[in-house]
Amino acid sequence: MTIQPEQLLENNLVQQLEALGYTRVQIREEKDLLDNLKRQLEKHNGITLSDKEFQQVLHQLNKGNIFQRAATLRDRVLYRSDTGEAKTLQLLNLVHWCQNEYQVAQQINMTGSYRNRYDVTLLINGLPLVQIELKRRGLEMKEAFNQINRYERHSYSAGYGLFNYIQLFVISNGVNTKYFANNPVRARSFKQTFYWADRDNRHIRQLQEFADVFLEPCHVSKMICQYMVLHQSDKILMVLRPYQYYATEAIIDRVKTTRKNGFIWHTTGSGKTLTSFKTAQILSQLADIEKVLFVVDRNDLDYQTVKEFNSFSEGSVDATDNTGKLVDQLADDTKLIVTTIQKLNNAVLRKRHLKRIEQLRDQRMVFIFDECHRSQFGKTHKAIKGFFRAAQLFGFTGTPIFPGNAGRNAFGKRTTTDLFDKSLHEYLITDAIRDQNVLRFSVEYMRTFRQKDDIVDIDVEAIDQKEVMEAQPRLEHIVDYIIQHHNRKTNSREFTAIFCVANVPTLIRYMQLFLEKQAAGEHDLKVATIFSYQANEEDEDAVGVAVDNDFLATDLYSQRMAAEPEVEYQTKHSRDHLEDFMAAYNTQYLTNYTTRDSRSFYSYYKNIAQRVKAQQIDVLLVVNMFLTGFDSKHLNTLYVDKNLRHHGLIQAFSRTNRILNKNKSQGNIVCFRNLKAATDEAIVMFSNKAAVEEVILEPYEDYVEKMDMAYEKLLAIAPTVDSVNELPSEEEQAEFIQAFRDVMRLRNVLNAFTEFTHDDLAMDAQTFEDYKSKYLDLYQATRSLTTKEKASILNDLDFELELIRRDDINVAYILQLLAQLQQAPAKERAKRQREIEDLISGDITLRSKKELIDKFIQEHLPKIADADDIPTAFEAFWTAERALALAKFGEEERLEAAGLKKLLSDYLFTEREPIREDIISILQFRPTLRERRTTAERVIQRMKDFVQTFVEGIEV
Repeated sequence: MTIQPEQLLENNLVQQLEALGYTRVQIREEKDLLDNLKRQLEKHNGITLSDKEFQQVLHQLNKGNIFQRAATLRDRVLYRSDTGEAKTLQLLNLVHWCQNEYQVAQQINMTGSYRNRYDVTLLINGLPLVQIELKRRGLEMKEAFNQINRYERHSYSAGYGLFNYIQLFVISNGVNTKYFANNPVRARSFKQTFYWADRDNRHIRQLQEFADVFLEPCHVSKMICQYMVLHQSDKILMVLRPYQYYATEAIIDRVKTTRKNGFIWHTTGSGKTLTSFKTAQILSQLADIEKVLFVVDRNDLDYQTVKEFNSFSEGSVDATDNTGKLVDQLADDTKLIVTTIQKLNNAVLRKRHLKRIEQLRDQRMVFIFDECHRSQFGKTHKAIKGFFRAAQLFGFTGTPIFPGNAGRNAFGKRTTTDLFDKSLHEYLITDAIRDQNVLRFSVEYMRTFRQKDDIVDIDVEAIDQKEVMEAQPRLEHIVDYIIQHHNRKTNSREFTAIFCVANVPTLIRYMQLFLEKQAAGEHDLKVATIFSYQANEEDEDAVGVAVDNDFLATDLYSQRMAAEPEVEYQTKHSRDHLEDFMAAYNTQYLTNYTTRDSRSFYSYYKNIAQRVKAQQIDVLLVVNMFLTGFDSKHLNTLYVDKNLRHHGLIQAFSRTNRILNKNKSQGNIVCFRNLKAATDEAIVMFSNKAAVEEVILEPYEDYVEKMDMAYEKLLAIAPTVDSVNELPSEEEQAEFIQAFRDVMRLRNVLNAFTEFTHDDLAMDAQTFEDYKSKYLDLYQATRSLTTKEKASILNDLDFELELIRRDDINVAYILQLLAQLQQAPAKERAKRQREIEDLISGDITLRSKKELIDKFIQEHLPKIADADDIPTAFEAFWTAERALALAKFGEEERLEAAGLKKLLSDYLFTEREPIREDIISILQFRPTLRERRTTAERVIQRMKDFVQTFVEGIEV
């Protein structure tokens, strides 16, 4: 009998698990499962159960859904002994998780609606807690995911429903392996399946390595016992991702072994609240820790964070409404507290509170600061450290403060490292985009006025003229743009948008324009706003009048003033405008908010937040509010008419890039100011591990020297660009990849220096681009290797493409460059064309289109007189070339035209490769049995190439 590839994979895995410490057990039917469970529970609890007693245990176990059984697993089971005595037994040792009983079983059969047979089951204390489903190499992991969903429907609830105690699923095709938490089918999504990784965020994909690391008995039970969360609000199970695990472990280790501080650098949108909750929860269980305080920096975050904490563990947090309640919690036995930095500051500075919390001065306290890049750079930090002398402080931030983005205050120019010591773990925006935990950004820079009939590309740093940037025609133009394009940006209002504006007066004028145009029937967008106002702001009516001083002293002046009517103001205070806008809001949503009561204003804030999340507001106008700390998966667009920089820019952009569904493919950023340089600078600062503080502080000259040394190392491997083609084996290719990766990292660091120029380097810009093309050639070759069952050491290398792809570049972007090429003076055209060619060569999604784009530039572009006609001409060209390529494909492979079109259509819709029989069915000849496999593989690869060339990245 021939062993199938899946069976071989399964057998090898079971042998590996036995070597890790699992005991192999033969379980065929549920009766075997129940007999084994009885033995294992007896062994784990050191007892003997009679059949009657065990039936009571089974009765208790066979209650509730997946979520309720997860709670049962973490509790003790009640039963009565044969003598009538009330007893309990433990299902899982949550505290000493390594002290559980571990078994592995193959091919367990369960019969529900249908009979199903499961691949590999990990049993802990006799309960099936981890289920592994395997597919052979070449098949998608989603096949295993879909199979698990089928088992959930058909057989997991069969009998006593013990398979509903599964906590974790593992799916693998040998080369790729992922894990995810168990939940009902309706709550499962393939997007919620995760790769495990090492501490440096390197994916561990191969099943063998994954098993050694993740399925090792102590580790997998630690994940179940400590690193799963029962989300009370949604009644679902959540498991931490690897970077969340390493961050939590790092802080716990820091607390257990030192008295030092630290911070976690995890990019915005990566789930810091879950990480900080789990960290705080575990720390609060340590006996020598008096209290754990989770500290946010504004009331608006207090509400949101407390709600999220309590959704993870109902009643775990007692929210503090005022400083007095905070002091009560500090004085009583409350172990975990969520509060604001303002209230904490009041507690340690006001004398009436100090007596009640004096006993904590030298107690071990742990403070966890959310968004610590904003809250920890003034006197409050000093006051907290001064009072709580034995405290350890930990910060979470997606955008640390470095010397390059540090502000200055009375305490000097301080960085995150100055205040919190070293970074304990990093998970950057490039890591999150690679892992599909956040979306990429699509950034558009809109020109907003003309000068002397010529469009001016505004550099707002150089042109800071208030009368220009706040001119009424410009504001109207921007409002009209938003009205015209909002539906397209938000997928017909499936999503919502924030519009951030430079200042309150400009916001007021924008809001008035939206409301006026709405009243005139020009749009039906639901627009709202919220902003902070100054109680004693400058009054625009207080401009003074020119009056004769002698006249002021006469009786005639007094008589005239007495006869004057009451003063009529020409302008409004910003608070009055906000009241007007709130009145419009109240009318639309049948609410009753006002600025006259601070509690009402705070309720207004919360109501707006809820309506944005519920897609009941289309555009929210703000100055600063909602640009940090606000999470809404249904927010996908940010309109910007404000100078943003550094961490403020990344934080604002990151409001848009939360993962939701297939319709939300990216975060849209529409800039009405030229923020291109600021955006690139911020991305370099916060997406490159080499750009952390210790490195940036080194002199520019040191990096030039390092870059030259890295280039020498590259030349030793590949003396010329063409010599990369001659590297004799994969070992030499791997050396080149690693060497160029070092060059690429250093160049990214150098880009952060304003004085950087390639003239300072031994490697000029063109040489870098040429070697980069070869680097990408090897990446493309590696992709083709993965389609064959062939081992390749290149697959073990991280190509780090994110370091060289920071813009959302597609064919539409290339068309803009072509328009610039068409309009460029003759002497600059060659240079511009070379730049376009380098860009195409350096972007993996465009390289397959290079030949066609070159053809368009050479044969069609010279014939186009008006640059505005380029998109239409290009689309016609592309459609014709696609038809020719499809006809050639079908003719060369002898495929039926209609059948080929249907296969392509199905592939684009389902994103699943056709099976071999589908290919064979549209052939115009019958291949031999020996030819079938190679023919099908060749056709599938050509189909993928066709899609990559003519479909992917085409948004003309």
